[in-house]
Amino acid sequence: MPFLPQEIIRAKRDGRELAGSDIERFVAGLTDGSIGDDQVAAFAMAVYFRGMTVAERVALTAAMAHSGSVMHWDRTELPGPVLDKHSTGGVGDKVSLMLAPLVAACGGVVPMISGRGLGHTGGTLDKLESIPGYTATPSQEQFRSAVLAAGCAVIGQTGDLAPADRRLYSIRDVTATVESIALITASILSKKLAADLDALVMDVKFGSGAFMTAVDDADELARSIVDVAEGAGLRTTAFLTDMDQVLGRSAGNALEVHETVGWLTGTFSDPRLDEVVYALGAEMLVLGRLARDTDDARVQLRVARDSGRAAERFAKMVSALGGPTDLLDRPTQHLPAAPVVVPVYAAGRGTVNAIDVRAVGMAVVGLGGGRARTTDRIDPAVGLSEVSALGEAVGSDRPLAMVHARNDSDAEAASRALRAAYTVGNATQHDSGSAPAVLRRITRA
Repeated sequence: MPFLPQEIIRAKRDGRELAGSDIERFVAGLTDGSIGDDQVAAFAMAVYFRGMTVAERVALTAAMAHSGSVMHWDRTELPGPVLDKHSTGGVGDKVSLMLAPLVAACGGVVPMISGRGLGHTGGTLDKLESIPGYTATPSQEQFRSAVLAAGCAVIGQTGDLAPADRRLYSIRDVTATVESIALITASILSKKLAADLDALVMDVKFGSGAFMTAVDDADELARSIVDVAEGAGLRTTAFLTDMDQVLGRSAGNALEVHETVGWLTGTFSDPRLDEVVYALGAEMLVLGRLARDTDDARVQLRVARDSGRAAERFAKMVSALGGPTDLLDRPTQHLPAAPVVVPVYAAGRGTVNAIDVRAVGMAVVGLGGGRARTTDRIDPAVGLSEVSALGEAVGSDRPLAMVHARNDSDAEAASRALRAAYTVGNATQHDSGSAPAVLRRITRA
């Protein structure tokens, strides 16, 4: 009997559960182009409204993972388990840059495939490409070589990795079906399964700077990812983390690399950033059986950072992928800097009571640090530093942030946007400055 894509679409439109074999055939047609964009769009819309069972999500994810090249690591040549972390995206989220070398320094192998900035959120690849010479999309041979040399490599999705996901996402993006939990799950995990991991830790963000602003929505996505990953044979834990304020003290590509270098070398620290890095890193070590428990894991991570071993791994990764060999010693000489740097002050003295973090991210986009369109070029030098956090006092002696801009007019526009994004009032009006950055840990039910 011939395969008819419209029958798959009809079945899902009517709320019926799809067989794994039908999903596999649909993904094959999605990959080789035998199914048209109109039918792919109809399928995505049917899934958006009708959803998918866990079994359907597992089948879709596995089929998409095997739609292109699948990596196979020879465990006999690796020093430890193959581990990864993925974030749903936020503002100032440079955790991947810190976590990959940190876990590698503790015996893990971290082949991290990351993405570019999307909307108001910054992209790990965009941050790395602010490093002169860094090859963010190397060949598989270069990727393997970097992983073996440094224990970690953070790169972008290559053209032959999960191509079905790339096509499906591009159609979802123009058909208002991006928010489907089932399709988000398959999109994230298909690339992770194709990377031949032993374990994965998910950072699912909620709050004003996250794509899933509501905790309940973030929780639903986290549980879907954990259930589907475990159903596909990948050990996975998820954490819900807060994005109601910028993570760390900078937002902008080169500025976040500066902050990463400072964190790894011990010249910079931030309590909320530390909380997220150590929570995710400890879980990676436990899942990889490199630590007895999270307490043991946290001790290992702190020693790896304090001893300089994590910084050494970062330096090796940067060098192996074409970047400068002395980035840690001379970051200012290598990383681009904006010509205009100005402080942004609140209208009056007070305490930061609320932050529209999405608006902060869009201020960075407006400076040129993100993309309004996929074809836009990013200015790696621009962004924000010394960003104020919730509960902190601001006034004439403490700005909301420092704006790094290409020119005076861009700086003024960003300053206006930043003032509008911050709510400053009396200290008694705010009690969440000490709220935890990590809300909860989610495992398979």
